[in-house]
Amino acid sequence: MELPKLNFQETFDFKFKKDKDKFFIYDLVRKTYLLLTPEEWVRQHWIHYYLTVKSYSTSALVTEKKIVLNGLTKRIDLLVTEKAQPKILIECKAPGVKLTEKTFEQTARYNSIIGAKEIILTNGLQHIHAYFEDGQYQFYRSE
Repeated sequence: MELPKLNFQETFDFKFKKDKDKFFIYDLVRKTYLLLTPEEWVRQHWIHYYLTVKSYSTSALVTEKKIVLNGLTKRIDLLVTEKAQPKILIECKAPGVKLTEKTFEQTARYNSIIGAKEIILTNGLQHIHAYFEDGQYQFYRSE
């Protein structure tokens, strides 16, 4: 199994298992093994980042939450909460997916339902950070 090296300074201790010809990665939030897709590889990096580097508890992280947008059911990839309030919405794409204005707008539409103060659009190699302030997004570089 060849996984791309993602753009994180840290290295994380992932647990994997193989069943037949499929690989699975352990999700610390859902406490189960999930099919290891390119998008899941990115999401698990962010989960480990918030748990180990930022010291959030697993209860502060929400994955695959259903939202209804224009009558359609969608799922958000990862939401970081603080005191049960939405703080950071993270939209994960596979490393091969180019981050465009269109993918950012998708994340912003999801956030119009969630109401997080910050969003991160990521493909694991590139991360776009933005704060929502005065009715618009302000982009910034993360530390």
